[in-house]
Amino acid sequence: MEIEVKNSIKPVDYYRSMKILEKRAKDVFLNKKRELLWILEHNAIYTGGTSSDKKDIVDKKIKIQKTNRGGKYTCHGPGQKVVYIVLNLNKRKKDIRVLLNKIENCIIQILKEMNIKSFKDKKNIGIWVKDKKNSKKIAAIGIRIKKWVAFHGFALNINNDLSMYEKIIPCGIRNKGITSLKELGITNCKNINKIIIKNSLNIFH
Repeated sequence: MEIEVKNSIKPVDYYRSMKILEKRAKDVFLNKKRELLWILEHNAIYTGGTSSDKKDIVDKKIKIQKTNRGGKYTCHGPGQKVVYIVLNLNKRKKDIRVLLNKIENCIIQILKEMNIKSFKDKKNIGIWVKDKKNSKKIAAIGIRIKKWVAFHGFALNINNDLSMYEKIIPCGIRNKGITSLKELGITNCKNINKIIIKNSLNIFH
């Protein structure tokens, strides 16, 4: 199956990227365009998914961009790799759990190649690493399904500003922290885009 792979070097405006994803999802459903794998970074922004709750905003002064992906509040910014997919489940098994499992396994494999051991949590979506006695989230996942076309994707923390997360309860999870490759001591990430692309293509199989 032919997939378009885009790798944006400059930060992409969040609102603009949402318009592009929505349009591509529609075109993929109509067989007008290829499925998409898109790696990018956003400028600093807070977003709220379809199940977000205002009680999870710590700093009431911040601006939140509402979005139609699943999930609650999260943030994006420079140093975080955002991986968007547009994938047609009409041509595959119509099973959202299978898709999420593929995304989770993809992230775990990416981190394994960066010498980081990570894991899934049945209670809390995303990918986690052990930090002393606690678990910390290193990657967030948010997917929307429309006419059995899946879009949005995941965000992996590389060397982004983790203090942004202090202004929200990320993904509504209060008792766990957030981390990044940099915080875990991984500073050589020059091949990260190649590693992300190679493993993310497995989501489409």
